[in-house]
Amino acid sequence: MLIIAFKLLTTPIMISSASWAGRRWGPVVSGLLIGLPLTSGPISVLLACEYGPAFSAHAAVGSLAGQISNCLFCLAYVWAARRWGWQACVAIGIATFLLSTLVLKQVSWQLWPAFFGLLAVSLLASRLMPRHPASGERVVPPKWDLPVRILIATSFVVTLTTLADRLGPTLSGLIAPFPVLGLVFAAFTHLQQGARMATNLLRGFVMSSFSFAVFFLVASASVLRLGIAPAYLLAATLAIATSGTMYWLSGRQAR
Repeated sequence: MLIIAFKLLTTPIMISSASWAGRRWGPVVSGLLIGLPLTSGPISVLLACEYGPAFSAHAAVGSLAGQISNCLFCLAYVWAARRWGWQACVAIGIATFLLSTLVLKQVSWQLWPAFFGLLAVSLLASRLMPRHPASGERVVPPKWDLPVRILIATSFVVTLTTLADRLGPTLSGLIAPFPVLGLVFAAFTHLQQGARMATNLLRGFVMSSFSFAVFFLVASASVLRLGIAPAYLLAATLAIATSGTMYWLSGRQAR
């Protein structure tokens, strides 16, 4: 219940913050924000406090493997967006995520293979995504935009969490890493600003996977040795530094 309450509290905050950042600095920054472990990271801390460091270290490995499916979701959406509208892209992205997760769940993941696997997929996905110049046109969203984003994302969280509780650990693992924020933001950006800006947003999402990978690698590798607070503080610090580096690199590539 604590994790459910946390998700319900943080989802509106994340939606509002990322929406504002996207309007201020563009879709790539918005994608970088929603791809960070801003919900999965604190949840990992809660798991460590409730079930112990060993449990959270093992769960972090699953988080790394699950993020691979998120990267493939982004890549599938971007490829579909070259030809179809947001509705078809959403369907193709979800199908790709579920298929990838079903395949990945057949593998008995260890920390370093999961880490390097995520890095490899993130790098490949980012290379395969086209880079579009930022639109100079300022888009003023309708008044209903933000409330609807929050409502849809929160409804997803409630539904997925309820299903996870009822279906048991195996199917829960298939559902848990579902890219709720990525899906909502991609669809809204695609609808309001077009496929190119949705591509930029999802490229930012994929780039944030490098920070995601650093966070869970450090957390998993150090929580048993350093303890919960020092390990997660170190993981968060290195993840933020990685995110800043990726933002700097994205700026250089855009010039």
